[in-house]
Amino acid sequence: FDALPIRQFQRSGEGWRERLVGLGETGLAFGLSEEIHPDALAHRAGDTKEGDLVEINAAAETIVAEIASCIAQTDGVALLIDYGGWRSLGDTLQAVKGHKPVPPLVHPGEADLTAHVDFEALANGAKGATASEMATQGDFLHRLGIGSRAQALAANLEGDALNQHLAAYQRLTADEEMGTLFKVMALYRNNSPLPPGFSK
Repeated sequence: FDALPIRQFQRSGEGWRERLVGLGETGLAFGLSEEIHPDALAHRAGDTKEGDLVEINAAAETIVAEIASCIAQTDGVALLIDYGGWRSLGDTLQAVKGHKPVPPLVHPGEADLTAHVDFEALANGAKGATASEMATQGDFLHRLGIGSRAQALAANLEGDALNQHLAAYQRLTADEEMGTLFKVMALYRNNSPLPPGFSK
């Protein structure tokens, strides 16, 4: 979901101005539209203020609706793991080229563009299925027993192999690494049991 195209809107009075891309004096540049009032942002009037930026990912909502429809018809569970949070707020558009961050408009067509995932929008778009809570990756993995599993595997390791094993565990679960940056949510059939790794 993080690689799908987003639209950005900046709060302006009682409405919004869409952030657009145009040609500036030295190349591509960001600009703002006239004030508009998109229906998709009507619910954000109460939790945003002048100048706040909100992102919408219509493609993600369409895809999650299709996934939810499949689950409703045939059962199963979708496990969504990505970086992001609950309810979009702020500019999360990023570009990476050669494994290094670059300004999003500097290398058009050559850099990978990404944005944080709005898990609230995914949950709201999953009509016909139930969305679990949004959990951090660290909490989710600990509830599944990663700690005891890592400890059992570590008992047979030593030296560099042990150090690499512990570093991998730390990278997946620690707050300062992927443990809180990445979030997890499950979509499952209505009235089915909550999937493992989530709490009510």
